[in-house]
Amino acid sequence: MKKLLLLIFVGLFIFAGATFVYAGGTKAEAKALVERAAEFLKANGKEKTLAEISKPEGQFDKGEVYVYAFDMKGTVLAHPKNPELIGKNTYNIPDEDGKFFRKDIIKLAKAKGSGWVDYKYLNPETKKIGSKTTYVLRARDIILCCGVYK
Repeated sequence: MKKLLLLIFVGLFIFAGATFVYAGGTKAEAKALVERAAEFLKANGKEKTLAEISKPEGQFDKGEVYVYAFDMKGTVLAHPKNPELIGKNTYNIPDEDGKFFRKDIIKLAKAKGSGWVDYKYLNPETKKIGSKTTYVLRARDIILCCGVYK
């Protein structure tokens, strides 16, 4: 009986640890993933990069932390979680609070080249609206983004 209880405890501990690791990610992880995508772009070109970013569970999809890409007008070029967005212009679509955050992303990318934008968004893993901060990096004519839920 003690062994069974010990196994249950260990199993719960491992499950809780996996859940904790899965939950969210950090700003540092988001920034690093975007920077890796920019390096991949330099080494492999636009077509391969967009295909790799769009690959579910690929090297730029880490659960809640994933890279996606826009062109300079707000059209989604790559997205591993919502492939139906690829090719759609999302520039004038607000978040839950009415904030046109994609306009902020594009403005920031054009003006400074990189930085952070805050907004609300549906978490594709939990299916709940959450506060999100996204790291933005302009790489050539692509805007690479990766956010974390707060």
